[in-house]
Amino acid sequence: MTGFDHLYPTLQHHIVSTLGWPGLRPLQDASVKPLLTGQDALLLAPTAGGKTEAASFPVLTRMANENWRGVSVLYICPLKALLNNLEERLRTYAGWIGRTVGVWHADVTTSARRRMQTSTRPDILLTTPESLESMMVSTGVNDRDFLGNVQTVIIDEVHAFAGDDRGWHLSAVLARLEHTVGRHIQRIGMSATVSNPEDLLEWLQGGARSAATRTGSVIAPGVVLPSAGISPAAGPDAPEIRVDRLESFDQVATLLSKLYVGEKRLVFVDSRKNVEILGGLLEDLGVKVFLSHSSLSASERARSEAAFAEETDCVIVATSTLELGIDIGNLDRVIQVGAPRTVSSFLQRLGRTGRRAGTSRNCLFIALPGASSVARDDQDEMLLQILGLLSAWAAGFVEPVIPPPLPLHIAAQQFLAAALSRGAFSTTDWRDIWAGTSLMDEAVLECEAAEVLDHLISSGMLETDGEMALIGEAAEKAFGRRHFMELLSAFTSTPLFTVLDGRTEIGMVEDRLVASLDDSDGERVLALAGQNWKILSIDFKRKVIHTEPSSKHGVARWGSSGPSFGYNVAQGMRRVVLGEDPAGVQLTGRASEALEGIRAWWSPTVSATSDAVYVPVGRYRPEQAEWWAWCGTGRNQQVKAALGASASHGDVLPGELGFTTDSIADDAQLAPLDQAARYDRLRVFPEATPAQVRARVAWYDSLLADERPLPYVSPKAVHGLKFSAALPEDKAREILARRLLL
Repeated sequence: MTGFDHLYPTLQHHIVSTLGWPGLRPLQDASVKPLLTGQDALLLAPTAGGKTEAASFPVLTRMANENWRGVSVLYICPLKALLNNLEERLRTYAGWIGRTVGVWHADVTTSARRRMQTSTRPDILLTTPESLESMMVSTGVNDRDFLGNVQTVIIDEVHAFAGDDRGWHLSAVLARLEHTVGRHIQRIGMSATVSNPEDLLEWLQGGARSAATRTGSVIAPGVVLPSAGISPAAGPDAPEIRVDRLESFDQVATLLSKLYVGEKRLVFVDSRKNVEILGGLLEDLGVKVFLSHSSLSASERARSEAAFAEETDCVIVATSTLELGIDIGNLDRVIQVGAPRTVSSFLQRLGRTGRRAGTSRNCLFIALPGASSVARDDQDEMLLQILGLLSAWAAGFVEPVIPPPLPLHIAAQQFLAAALSRGAFSTTDWRDIWAGTSLMDEAVLECEAAEVLDHLISSGMLETDGEMALIGEAAEKAFGRRHFMELLSAFTSTPLFTVLDGRTEIGMVEDRLVASLDDSDGERVLALAGQNWKILSIDFKRKVIHTEPSSKHGVARWGSSGPSFGYNVAQGMRRVVLGEDPAGVQLTGRASEALEGIRAWWSPTVSATSDAVYVPVGRYRPEQAEWWAWCGTGRNQQVKAALGASASHGDVLPGELGFTTDSIADDAQLAPLDQAARYDRLRVFPEATPAQVRARVAWYDSLLADERPLPYVSPKAVHGLKFSAALPEDKAREILARRLLL
């Protein structure tokens, strides 16, 4: 019997007659039996591989066969837009068996939430981790009643959670939910292909200790997991990858106005500012264009995405907001301006194409010259980044999903949230609350979780009454605004102003843009949602900007970080400089010509026989030498810590391990502290010799992990770490320093 034969008969009927499917896809068929038995599972398939149905059809079958009642399934997504996008599809599937679907997130009205708790309680609830915890904490929700019948949790885009602090938060919230209902809840995760699926499954189940008490499996029929030596650029299913090189966004807009006319094109750029710039240029050229980025209002993004899904000859320009599985219809082309930071991100974007029969996956990369390059010959760094990423991809590399280290701040947040949830919790058996997660394990926190709890009590964040811990006055001051809403979100966000046209919300801009606007001519204009807006007034207290349409060109600006790439992508760049042409990649004449310049410019920084090259006279600052290791941003943070900070930060000096140098003391600083670590090189002091640099790096690598000096982190930087107020400053700085090394 096939998996289809085990589905609920009504579902079978609609799959054949309503959807018109001849049968299930391999993933969908293979998922039925394990999920019907209540197993945990990680479902792997490329974007648009049918993962939603692979999870929902067996779960709906269980719901019907076992007569689940009330909110019995939680469907968790990283984005509200993804929840909204899935609602109609899941509502259709659930409706086939007479069941209902509800959506609960920050944009859902209070009256709608109240109805879901009383008269229209849904069987499937679509929500985010933050909203789930809000339900468990809110005095307006009886979570034991409302969530007490939950049997299954489906987590979409699970890799996006696991590699971020939101993953630690989600894992802990699920453990608390299981403690509330008094039983294991089936956990189903869905992801595009990852390189370490077994590790991701273990994380999904709550870590090794929790996983040992549960049954689970990775379900990925026909999926070839990333592996060195197996190139995805070869074979009959290889995608079409092309690389071009242009001079400006004006040229990009001109090319897109003439290329692939009549097709639906999705263009990814690296910032909200560039979304607005390119969108405006395309609009001026008469191209039907839509925009999507995180600072647009939810209604504006939904309008753009819905219109784009219905069109056939148009362009949508987006940041990574459309990287995940939001359904915007069948795409013909993906265009990527610049290089995404990871191969995994590239694969997500590539997977948006090739859905229709007779079409194939494709991506056109466009490189632009660097705006801040010091030397003209160095202006093709973006092209090198693209080719380095494609070199890593062609070699079969995909980044593993690794949870962030040292989540002490999330552990502190969980203690405070537990006190809010029940009014108090026991200081003697609190471990039972988080039995289903590894967050509180010593191996994860690198200390006893009780130390975090003790600090919260001693600092006044928690107060005790006998054996019970409850919210203290210090926590009220630090997190009590808006009913502790900031405590319930692992997001860290920049202060934003809401932009209104009359009563219509257009989107949001950062406070730094507002502060920088020039009003010398009496008119301030900003660009947002592909249009220009004259500022009529700014309400600084309410953080609201009132505008009206303007014919003048406006300003678009948001904060951004410099280029950051991992070891494998940086090594791919090195291989390209040495002469490698990434397999399966077509270069235009412009890109090929620029590549010759790249190899001429960067050739002194690479060696065929050594991983690192010492350049005695810096290419950017002649007064300093450079160490070119092409080892990625995280590794260069480690090298910077070894060279830039005093070596005496460790317990053992270099000389004691045989790494002695003559002209510079063993604990002397060899590199400036004020430099930003890049993926390719570090600046070093000119008096430092190659032997001294190598000796210091070898000394650093010889130390145990907890003995190695960490990069310097300013005390001011801790404000960028969510919940840092609940930790000692030195611990917050240590978390940030450790994460710089990734």
